[in-house]
Amino acid sequence: MVNITKLAEHYIAEHPFVKDCLKKGLINYSSLTRQICKDCSLDIKKNFDAVLIACRRYYNKIKSEATTEKKILEILKNSKIEVKNKINALVLEKNIYFPNLIDIEKEAKKLNETFHIIEGASAITIIASEDFATKIKKTFKTKIKKENKNLVEAILKSPKQIETTAGVVSYLYSLLGENGINIYETLSCWTDTIFLVDEKDLSKVMELLRF
Repeated sequence: MVNITKLAEHYIAEHPFVKDCLKKGLINYSSLTRQICKDCSLDIKKNFDAVLIACRRYYNKIKSEATTEKKILEILKNSKIEVKNKINALVLEKNIYFPNLIDIEKEAKKLNETFHIIEGASAITIIASEDFATKIKKTFKTKIKKENKNLVEAILKSPKQIETTAGVVSYLYSLLGENGINIYETLSCWTDTIFLVDEKDLSKVMELLRF
């Protein structure tokens, strides 16, 4: 037998935009109930009331999350943005000669140039200024799997409370994603959150991150 409460909660949880509208009190419960019945192949005549009640109960569970959102916005209002342009991201095969990469990183750091190494399970991503991206390509000619050019780093410098506040990065991902901004890479270091985005999206990103 189908557990209507669990089914309705699972449906809402899997649809972030629906959940967001629900916790803000912007949902028409009857319309939501009909949509859940349709998408989950439930008999609307038999299950309408049960699904409707489940949706209302779920709202009572998640409405306190609005308080969390206020905390997130307070942190973001007290954050500052820095931007670095002319950035490239290169994906390298994992089996490179690592000492050569470290030598290039040391050179970049001496000149205070952007240079980040992200090591994954099957590849290594290098985020670097254009000049050092060129050095990477010369050194690892046959090991480069992909390169993204004309990127910028949007660096959000936040108060230390970001470390203990859940949902800040998730909020930013949703904000940028809903506005058509593709994030190529994300890095974080204590109170700094770094987004790598296309140069053409910079003005829109700056506008969105002004809280």
